[in-house]
Amino acid sequence: MTTWSPRAVDEKILVTARHDAVRTPVDAMIRCVTVPSHSDQAPAPRAEAVVDLDAVRHNVGLLSGIADRSGAATMVVVKADGYGHGAAEVGRAALGSGAAWLGVATLEEAAAVRAAGITAPLLSWLHVPDEDFDPAVAAAVDLSVSSREHLAAVLAAGRRTGRAVRLHLKADTGLGRNGAQPSEWAGLVDDAAAAAASGEAEIVAVWSHLARADEPSHPTQDVQAAALDLAWRHVRERGFTPLRHLANSAATMTRPDLHLDLVRPGIAAYGLDPIAQPADSPLRPAMTLRVRVALVKQVPAGHGVSYGHEWTSTAPATLALIPAGYADGVPRRLNNAGRMRVRIGDTIRPVVGRVCMDQVVVDCGDVPVRAGDTVELFGTGDGDSPTAREWADELGTIHYEIVTGMRGRIRRTVRGDGPPTAAGTVGNGNGNGAGTPAGHVGSGRW
Repeated sequence: MTTWSPRAVDEKILVTARHDAVRTPVDAMIRCVTVPSHSDQAPAPRAEAVVDLDAVRHNVGLLSGIADRSGAATMVVVKADGYGHGAAEVGRAALGSGAAWLGVATLEEAAAVRAAGITAPLLSWLHVPDEDFDPAVAAAVDLSVSSREHLAAVLAAGRRTGRAVRLHLKADTGLGRNGAQPSEWAGLVDDAAAAAASGEAEIVAVWSHLARADEPSHPTQDVQAAALDLAWRHVRERGFTPLRHLANSAATMTRPDLHLDLVRPGIAAYGLDPIAQPADSPLRPAMTLRVRVALVKQVPAGHGVSYGHEWTSTAPATLALIPAGYADGVPRRLNNAGRMRVRIGDTIRPVVGRVCMDQVVVDCGDVPVRAGDTVELFGTGDGDSPTAREWADELGTIHYEIVTGMRGRIRRTVRGDGPPTAAGTVGNGNGNGAGTPAGHVGSGRW
């Protein structure tokens, strides 16, 4: 009987034994062995998105300070696993830096936040009416409702769990997505008011979402604000005093008149400015994408690189193979115009050839580089290094899509919360309860 000898690793590995002449049963073919490691320290990840919680704290402190000057509380949005940064980790950092609320889209996201031990006020707003709302109600998750059918499903969950549901009534003030239309608003409010009168519900807030907040002076902002004000006053006339919330990241930073009772910054909490370029922003980007070099090679002049040979060396060149590609969130189109850049040490170097599923190639020029060195694909922008905003501009998209798109084999490493923690491949706060009346009467369609 012979066995193959594995290279040293830290964990137990499976070794397959094969008899030279006789086929053996499967359970006799596999055995576990422990092989000593050459080093007590594990190698750095091949590819990682490094999340800086100190940057998150800086950003949330800045945003909540802006809101506080308007008399508004702050809800930090941690949907999509904290925009790819880690919902629980970001949530705790945000709640310790001035935020009083957290917000998510789905019920599953709300459950994950609660499972992480976070008990702060938490709003979930994107549901299908036939979902199971019982766990969310039982976990004291505030729920947004946009239709009478939606509300009925949420109230039924409250009856089953024996808890009054906390409602945020959403009005469609012009975005055309979720929220009740003006013609539907009175019926939704009637049902919510009846549920509140019977003790089945609490009307916590009336809210909406801006369509063009990244254009601060666009008249749409004022039209939507006026429409929300009318919707809110309709609820007030029924004897309730709900909060109002409308401002997203851009409006939090540029429109204090729209702060109302509660602001909902999302992307800005992660250091990505919804309006300004990174160099002009007071925010600090929290995510850096780093990959270690897999191979360095010399190629002669006239050597093609990657599929289609869209780049060919004009002189002898030093190339570095970077093991991350479009399966990991590096878009295939990113280098179509040949402008993708990376940072090696203190030097910016170009990516050459097409982005592949698993890898890209960098022309190192005269920069000394060896296998195992770290290359920064995007980050804070310090030293003219690439940023998520640069990727987005090149692709004709927004940086939200870049950071939420890190996937596949990218490991998330969280720093600034004790020892760095690896989250695999990709504190408590107090809420305000019901709000106090404020604002003005608008002239919208409501």
